Amino acid sequence: MKLHIREFADLTGVSVRTLHYYDQIDLLKPSAVDAQNGYRFYDPSALERMQEILFYRELDFPLKEIRMILSSPDYDKQAALQEQKRLLTLKKERLERLISALGSAMKGETVRMDVFDNKEFEEKRAQYAKEAKQRWGHTDAYRENAAKTAAYSADKWAQVNAGMDGKMAEFAQCKAEGLAPDSSDAQAVVRRWQNFITDNFYTCTKEILAGLGEMYVSDERFRANIDGRHGDGTAQFMREAIEVYCR
Repeated sequence: MKLHIREFADLTGVSVRTLHYYDQIDLLKPSAVDAQNGYRFYDPSALERMQEILFYRELDFPLKEIRMILSSPDYDKQAALQEQKRLLTLKKERLERLISALGSAMKGETVRMDVFDNKEFEEKRAQYAKEAKQRWGHTDAYRENAAKTAAYSADKWAQVNAGMDGKMAEFAQCKAEGLAPDSSDAQAVVRRWQNFITDNFYTCTKEILAGLGEMYVSDERFRANIDGRHGDGTAQFMREAIEVYCR
């Protein structure tokens, strides 16, 4: 399925002008551009990315931060969806309190002023944004990643994401076969993982790789997603194999 930009705009509820702007700032690239007439087309991969963008927009994230998060090789979609759901639930609960308070006000009843308090949502959103900036922003690796991924099409992103999933499946296979993290096979998988990150995102030094390995286990969101997709203990196996490789 490929949708013309006007059809895609109607489906997603954004304007054609907005889609042109998202293309310009490398937030959402068309899946294909007709060489003859310049018409832009969008496929299901682009629609999926657009959904993620719109979720973040609902949470009032600046477009620059959305692009930074979605373009990172460390981006964990399932963990992100869980965090978005948590934040949107807080937003919904506040709206429900406001609607209830409005009903009370219409009846002439006194409304507590703390019903307007939005501190919990703002604090949680700020914390999430801070984590993203600390993890991905203001580093040479991020700048290299931004430059390298700027021209990636939706098809390219689908290919890269499938490649990442495949590499993690190789770690899971090593664990399933009872291989030790320091085995030659497991170490070869780590080397391919490092090369994959370098080829598709940024120069993955052993220092950076070691930090990623720690994150796969210490960040419960990453651990849950990796283990959920590839079997319990996969994240830990990746960490241990990477640790050996980076010594």
